[in-house]
Order: sequence, then structure tokens, then C-alpha cells
Amino acid sequence: MIKARVTVTLKNGVLDPQGKAIGGALAALGFAGVDSVRQGKVFDLELQGSDKAKAEDDLRTMCEKLLANTVIEDYTVAIT
Repeated sequence: MIKARVTVTLKNGVLDPQGKAIGGALAALGFAGVDSVRQGKVFDLELQGSDKAKAEDDLRTMCEKLLANTVIEDYTVAIT
């Protein structure tokens, strides 16, 4: 069994209204000094098998086809 984490975030330069709203809420709660917030998604996956190279290739394909909108989002894959 291979465990992996995929983190998907908006690319730099893409507007993040949810991140902006979170930043405003943090300021309203008294957390001063937060300059910027970027919001993203995390996927924890368990894959059958033991071939980490194949798993990483499969995960990147999953990101390209479904988990990330690669026009506006970046992703990272970490095998744990």
C-alpha cells in the first residue's frame, strides 16, 4: 500500500476570492499581520501496490485529468 498526498493550489496571478475572504475574516478576528491567504485543496490517497515510481506517474495523470484544473492550478505530489 502506498500513501500519497496531492496538494492543489491556484497559480500565482490567479485571483483567489476565497483566500481574500479568509484573510479578511482573520483580520476581523484580531489576527494582525496576515498579508495574504491562498486557499487550496488536499487529497490523501491510498494506492495498491509497492512501485513508487508507477504510483507517482499515476498520481500526476490523476491530477492532469481530474484533481487539478491545470490552466489555473498547480499541484504537488508527495509519496508518504
